[in-house]
Amino acid sequence: MLIREVIDKYLNSVKLSRSANTYRTYSNAMRLFADVLVSNGVDVETSPIDLLKEDAVIWMANALKEFSSATEQVYMTAVVGLFEYIAGENLAPINLPRVRLLVKQRTRRPGIRLPQFPKSDIEKVLDYAEKLNLKPAESTEERLINLRDRAFLITLADTGLRVHEACNLRRGDIDWHESRAIIIGKGNKEAVLRFSKRSLTAMKEYLQSRAELDGVGGKALASLPVFARHDKAVGKKIKLISTTTGRAIVRDRVRECLGEDSVGTITPHSFRHYFVTTILGSSGNLKLAQVLARHTNIAVTQRYSHLADDELDQKYQEIFDDKGLSS
Repeated sequence: MLIREVIDKYLNSVKLSRSANTYRTYSNAMRLFADVLVSNGVDVETSPIDLLKEDAVIWMANALKEFSSATEQVYMTAVVGLFEYIAGENLAPINLPRVRLLVKQRTRRPGIRLPQFPKSDIEKVLDYAEKLNLKPAESTEERLINLRDRAFLITLADTGLRVHEACNLRRGDIDWHESRAIIIGKGNKEAVLRFSKRSLTAMKEYLQSRAELDGVGGKALASLPVFARHDKAVGKKIKLISTTTGRAIVRDRVRECLGEDSVGTITPHSFRHYFVTTILGSSGNLKLAQVLARHTNIAVTQRYSHLADDELDQKYQEIFDDKGLSS
């Protein structure tokens, strides 16, 4: 097989097993990798896969020095995945330990960025969202949108769901008596999700108002999405919202609550940051926050600890503000 054919097959396997965002990122990585191979004398369109050697990792690492360290890490992960695919399919002899060693020796470690988000503004948006069920609506569709957006925002804040996880949530995923759900989260891993009383109440109120539509299509209730579209294009069909719609819900409600200048300062992922810091601020238990946030590595959770230390902030203000006032 030719190198190009193998790359295409590899990307197709990624498309079938990973998220759309991951597929898009890996496609970008493979485009760059193909360019790197060509610049080093390997024509991907005509060269057989046997000509692809482990040294190509060194070429790719050198090409990625102009990119951010985070991009470098992701793209090199995609390249390693290609070599693993080649080895797994027995398409060519690959020394995987050497591939991994070369990656380890030549790639930078991404710096740890502390998550930043406007906590007080998120709480204002949540207060606004809780009252959306009282907002006057000119049509049934508008009423359903208000109830859906209310439930969506509260659920993001109280569960730590990623936006694609929330958009893909099905009615049958939720155990309403146990206030839990089994979901397929990041990395296609099964995980237990817990719901607060207010998120369940908001979802139930929305779904009860949607009951007539849910019964029209003849589909099993368990298969229907929790958060559905209510635009004219779908009519009376129940279709799940896309991640684009999920982001639009946050954007539009932030605009209504805080004004145009605040658009972009709060994203769906901001509610996940809020979720983690709320747990840490209330419990101080790093392990609990890690488990509830479904972080594989506790170091990821640890980044939030500085945001949850209100006592530290208070002591700082007492020292420096009081000093400034007395001088």
